[in-house]
Amino acid sequence: MEALRSWVSEHKLTSIGALWAAGIGGSLAYNSRSRTANKLKPSLRLIHARMHAQALTLAVLSGAAIYHYYEQHTAKQD
Repeated sequence: MEALRSWVSEHKLTSIGALWAAGIGGSLAYNSRSRTANKLKPSLRLIHARMHAQALTLAVLSGAAIYHYYEQHTAKQD
């Protein structure tokens, strides 16, 4: 777990980009298998997938900002 945390700490943008791509892929896979997928155009499915991935990215960025603040705050106390 420590190795993963240190890698993510060193490669922040790569981690966020990978999560974004995974969000797009997961959302597209989910939307293609749902019952309403047959009623939606592919362009609309792609728009929904992008919106889901953007929400995931905002959540990850917010978490990264909180983690960065926590690191800075604990470093000042030590």
